[in-house]
Amino acid sequence: MSKPVSDRTGRSHEVSRRALLGGGLGTLAALGGTGVWAADRYLLDDVQVANASTLESDTTTVESPGTGTSTATSYTSDTTSITITTVESGSGDDGLTYFVADVTVSDSTIVRSAFAEDEFGQNIIADPSTIAADVGAVLAINGDYYGFRDAGMVIRNGVVFRDSGARQGLAFYTDGRVQLYDETATSAAALLADGVWNTLSFGPGLVDAGAVVPGVDEIEIDTNFGNHSVQGRQPRTGVGMVTANHLLFVVVDGRSEGYSRGVTMTELAQIFVDRGAQVAYNLDGGGSSTMVFNGDLVNNPLGRSDERGTSDILYIAG
Repeated sequence: MSKPVSDRTGRSHEVSRRALLGGGLGTLAALGGTGVWAADRYLLDDVQVANASTLESDTTTVESPGTGTSTATSYTSDTTSITITTVESGSGDDGLTYFVADVTVSDSTIVRSAFAEDEFGQNIIADPSTIAADVGAVLAINGDYYGFRDAGMVIRNGVVFRDSGARQGLAFYTDGRVQLYDETATSAAALLADGVWNTLSFGPGLVDAGAVVPGVDEIEIDTNFGNHSVQGRQPRTGVGMVTANHLLFVVVDGRSEGYSRGVTMTELAQIFVDRGAQVAYNLDGGGSSTMVFNGDLVNNPLGRSDERGTSDILYIAG
């Protein structure tokens, strides 16, 4: 089944719901040297699919979330329970602050993704709180910044936007499971057939089978242009699963002297293990690390309470 999808220029494309871009965004050419390549790769707005949220999964029925009640740190409805905890330790140069959202949902489709400007492509960004407001999210964290790259699986809310395996990914299934997987060993069609609802492509995997992944601090991260091994203590965002439909969203503040130093990958993994996570995965971090609850910024990015634009969020529908 296909439907026309218009981009900003008004052109119309016939795009399969299951393989919208056929095999990825393609490789960008280096036109006239490094400077031109960098501008094309990281600055120019390249809209591939507009009105992305109007595309519907061919394989999954989407659950409607219930109407809930909130406090400053919690949300409860017939379908969802969220509790946010602030953890502070140390002081001075060893001060650390991070935030844990403990999330339980009755149906996996309540856990969703959204794109900046509701457009799929490269270099399309908005503040996470803006994206969250556009979709009425109760809780949101920054996603994998898919728009910074032209490879990596992108299945969002049961729709394939990019079928181009590149690294270890994270898959959310319609039965509530969350698993690490090798993107290069499968296809988007196979993932959909297995019941995948969302994928994230950044990494590395932090926790597997309830244990910290060995050597996680030494794993090179090909998703980070110009610094392939983001090591040391940094602001970080991660997501993990305790049991099916029981998730943990973690955002760690960092690079802020006297407030929060950030964490290593191993420290981030241990945060998840200490809370019973069986699997956990690292997402885009640094100044992008953001948690939003009921429209308000929960954390303090880089100690400046200033969000940085990103291409996508992972959120809980409200």
